[in-house]
Amino acid sequence: MTHFRQMALALALAVAGGAAHAQTTVITRAPVQSETVVTTTQPMQLTPVQRQTIYRTIVREPVVQAPPTIEYRVGTRVPPTAHLYVMPHDVVATVPAVRTYRYMVVNNRVVLVDPATSEVVAELGE
Repeated sequence: MTHFRQMALALALAVAGGAAHAQTTVITRAPVQSETVVTTTQPMQLTPVQRQTIYRTIVREPVVQAPPTIEYRVGTRVPPTAHLYVMPHDVVATVPAVRTYRYMVVNNRVVLVDPATSEVVAELGE
């Protein structure tokens, strides 16, 4: 009977030791590629008439021109200190695609900016 208890105790210790070992196992997962989010800003596709309408409407608005210390091109980011204006109602009524964008005027050129990314999406001139 004592031999049976010793065997039972030895078996219990062996099982408990294996369970303790299993508790220290760490499972890591490699990142799934679909979790990686890459955003790219595509240039706005505007017709020449839309570009002209936007430009002519905005240059009539009283705005302070941004200093020309930075060259703004499509795809570049504007600094957080840049003052961006809301699209005028006349522009949004004519070209609804630009509703969510903001703008600024630099060197008599209108620069359209995506406020979510601060990236220039279009540059308009006469």
